Amino acid sequence: MKKIVIYSTLLSLVLGMTACLKDLDQIPYVEVTSEVVYKDPESYHKILARLYSGLSTTGQQGPAGKADIVVPDEGFSEYTRQYWKLQELCTDEAIVSWGDFGLQDLHSMNWSSSNQFVTNFYNRIFYQISSCNEFIRESTDERLRTRGVADAVAPFIKTYRAEARFLRALSYFHAIDMYGSVPFTTEADPVSAFFPRQISRAELCTYVESELKAVEADLFAPKGTITGRANQAACWSLLARFYLNHEVYTGVKKYNEALTYAKKVIDAGYPLHGNYKELFMADNDVNNKEIIFAVQSDGKNTQSWGATTFLVNAAIGGAMIPSDYGTAEKWGGLRTTKSFVNRFTTADIEGKGDNRALFYTNGQKLDIEKVSTFTEGYALPKYVNKTSKGVAGSHPKHSDVDFPMFRAGEANLIYAEAVLRGATNGDKATALNLINNLRTRAKATSIATADLTLDFVLDERSRELYWEGVRRSDLIRYGRFTGGNFVWPWKGNAKDGVEVSSHLALYPIPSDDLVANPNLKQNPGY
Repeated sequence: MKKIVIYSTLLSLVLGMTACLKDLDQIPYVEVTSEVVYKDPESYHKILARLYSGLSTTGQQGPAGKADIVVPDEGFSEYTRQYWKLQELCTDEAIVSWGDFGLQDLHSMNWSSSNQFVTNFYNRIFYQISSCNEFIRESTDERLRTRGVADAVAPFIKTYRAEARFLRALSYFHAIDMYGSVPFTTEADPVSAFFPRQISRAELCTYVESELKAVEADLFAPKGTITGRANQAACWSLLARFYLNHEVYTGVKKYNEALTYAKKVIDAGYPLHGNYKELFMADNDVNNKEIIFAVQSDGKNTQSWGATTFLVNAAIGGAMIPSDYGTAEKWGGLRTTKSFVNRFTTADIEGKGDNRALFYTNGQKLDIEKVSTFTEGYALPKYVNKTSKGVAGSHPKHSDVDFPMFRAGEANLIYAEAVLRGATNGDKATALNLINNLRTRAKATSIATADLTLDFVLDERSRELYWEGVRRSDLIRYGRFTGGNFVWPWKGNAKDGVEVSSHLALYPIPSDDLVANPNLKQNPGY
């Protein structure tokens, strides 16, 4: 099956079971109690699928309708779209021309606790965590025995619960990275209304680490399932990224651990796909073996205005022809800054060198005089709704491209950075080889040992992983996100960029949640 079959659940004792997202036009919506739903052994797979769909869909029908969370525009509430915005639009890699209230504040780094995009992703994180909590709560051995489904469910329930715990840990990791100290709930908390306590960033790190280690053995083996479901390699990838940033979160270095888990991914045998562009095309779920875990998209059957539908369509404007990218849409929003462009040579940009330089320059200016003008700033159509054979995706508006949350190329980069940051369980010769493997794939010139520095790795991460939702975290880890030692066009709402306050390294707790929960305290500076 190309895509996991997805059903919908609500977040309380009442569950709304909808049609499989293979057929979103037919939606039998019946309210039933959890006891009825979970008494059917087949429901466990369906509800697990809904947990995965929480990363890509916005409500009980697609592309909009019966929204999961209340927002003025349902498309703004999709998990991956908002994750991407908060990780990329505040950096040198991306800028958007649209004037939606609060959107320009992301790139100008002038957001507040009432910013709708900061709030929407926060709410989506905790909707996802609540969904996972419910499934974990309702699938204990005791509940299964009470319902008389233990024998029917037993062969797969351990893996299902491990997957749900992985997804919850993924969302808590995003909360750690973006918001720091946040409300904390698990399956042990009551279903009735209560005020969750605020957990410290360090304490939540300990929890996420313990959860990922606890579920590792119960997940599918590497390569043991489709890329839309978590396996052990996905768990290792998340742990490697988590440990790489651990010093930022807690002040405690864990680069040996980052290298250990990056090496586990590398040793699992995920190859670098030969063609970089194909990693971001409509058949990337079946056409390459590099992607470890992806947020799935299906233009006909899992429609939303988020994830790669946004990344494909919003990157098309100016003189660009939508059909060249497998879509009929031309939203004229996303492009990049010259700070990112300058990481490539003129030959790269002209298509004669590093083939990761996927710029569209015809009719586009390099300098951005006016943020709202799409033709200022190079376009960057990295995500393309065509297959590797040149066939357009299944729908003229909605993308088939899966969003690669984790892929093998990142493990190479984590290994190298961990060595350079002092990890003692690796070596620089291996790190150099892993970096040059990426550059060979990109048809870029190999580097020598003397060239392998932390600054080089930061730039190489940008060349390799741009628009994949890691740039903000990278800049923070390197001490270059806030302050004035590294600026880019329109940072701080100045054409050439200016220094910004250090408190912006964390997003604020949304003002609505502060009002609703007296246990919460705002992050410093807001």
